[in-house]
Amino acid sequence: MTSQHTVQVREKAVRLCQRVLQYSSGVPFKARIILGLFLVAAVFMAIHTAITAKDASLHLKLQHEFRTAQVSVWVDNDLAYAGTITGSTKKKFGLIPSDSVQGNLSQIIPVRSGQHDIRLRIEPDDAAMQEDAIRGEFSDYTECDLAVSARHSGLSLSWQGTRSTSVESSSTVGWLSGYVGSFILTITGSIVSALAGYAIKELPMRLRSASNSAPKTDL
Repeated sequence: MTSQHTVQVREKAVRLCQRVLQYSSGVPFKARIILGLFLVAAVFMAIHTAITAKDASLHLKLQHEFRTAQVSVWVDNDLAYAGTITGSTKKKFGLIPSDSVQGNLSQIIPVRSGQHDIRLRIEPDDAAMQEDAIRGEFSDYTECDLAVSARHSGLSLSWQGTRSTSVESSSTVGWLSGYVGSFILTITGSIVSALAGYAIKELPMRLRSASNSAPKTDL
């Protein structure tokens, strides 16, 4: 039964190849070139997407003592998160209100694997702006926890665990991925520009040829 199924699959594949060859033989040569360029551009874009995919995550764990504040997070100078945090009045013994305020924020931020500079800014409504930065190493398909303590006395950032250790090889891979991504974007842009130029040049000629070949009716 298995061998018979294999033979049927091969026969279907052969018939499909024959149909593709038969169809492509009737397509003009220039059209085949355009189709091939489009396929190449699609492949380059797929590779670039795979290279620049965000395959790690930053877990922001923020504790603060502000009633209302704006929080912003940058990853390598790119704004990755912005939002508003609020706090509530703490109660002594769970019943008596106090003057202190406490709030929490837990946020997952997708990032690419490799070494990154994380910068965080807190802008309270009733206090001065605070900002601090930290560098971390993100491994493939892992989540790094960043503990942040935001108080009136200052802002502190620290990694939970030992996952922020720098690895030179990962940094090299990140640089190489960025270089390859830029190279792929350049090639894709050149292909798209060539296709656009060809379309602008050939389209009027095609339309003119079609209008000349159209049958004329005598009045």
